[in-house]
Amino acid sequence: MSELENPFDRLHATAPTVLPYQSNVLVRSFVLTRPTGNVIVYNSPGIDADAAGIGSLGGATRLLINHAHEAMYGQPALDVPVFVHERDRAEAARALRIAGTFERRSMIDDDLEVIPTPGHTAGTTSFLWDSGEHRFLFTGDFLWIEEGEWKAVVLEPSLRTAYLDSLRLVRDLDFDVLVPWGVTDDGPYLQEVDPVGKRQRIDAILERVQAGASR
Repeated sequence: MSELENPFDRLHATAPTVLPYQSNVLVRSFVLTRPTGNVIVYNSPGIDADAAGIGSLGGATRLLINHAHEAMYGQPALDVPVFVHERDRAEAARALRIAGTFERRSMIDDDLEVIPTPGHTAGTTSFLWDSGEHRFLFTGDFLWIEEGEWKAVVLEPSLRTAYLDSLRLVRDLDFDVLVPWGVTDDGPYLQEVDPVGKRQRIDAILERVQAGASR
C-alpha cells in the first residue's frame, strides 16, 4: 500500500508512476493542504494509489491540470472536479470530465495563483502556491528536472516564441521551490532554489531554446 510523502509542511506527494513512453521519467501528483480547501496539482495514477491518504487529509476541492497530456491516465476514481486551461480543454476532455477552465492569470483564494505559461502546449498553465513558509511553483513539463538540471520540453516549433515569453515570465516570479510533474528517476522530484540560482537556471534554458534546442 502506498503512502503520501510529505517533503514540506502542507505539501504531500503521491506515489510516482513511470511515464509510458519514457521509462526513466517518473510523474507524481501533489496535494496542497489549505484552510480554504485542499487542491491536487497534476493528474497521475498516484491519486488513486494514495486515495486513502488524500481522504485522511480531508479530500480535495479540485484537481488542477498543467496541460492536456496528463489526461493520458484518465479520470481518477477520486471524486474531484478537474480544471484545465481553455486551450487544452478539447484534448483533455477526451479522457477527463472537465468541470471548469481558466484563460488568464488569476487567483484561487488568496494563496494560489493560476499563471498561463504556453509553450509546451498551447494551454500549459503553471500554479504558484504560497504555503506561508514557501512559494511553490508547479510547472508541469514546461520546466522539469532531468538528472538534476532544469530543462524545457519544446514540442511544437510554432509555440517556440510563446515558450520563450513564458520562460521570461517565470524567471521573474517570486518562488523558492520548483515542483514539476515529471523528473528523471535518478534525481530529486522537487528542488529548492534561491533567487540568483533560479535566474541562472532559467537563463540557461532561454539560451538553449533561443538557439533552437528542444531542452
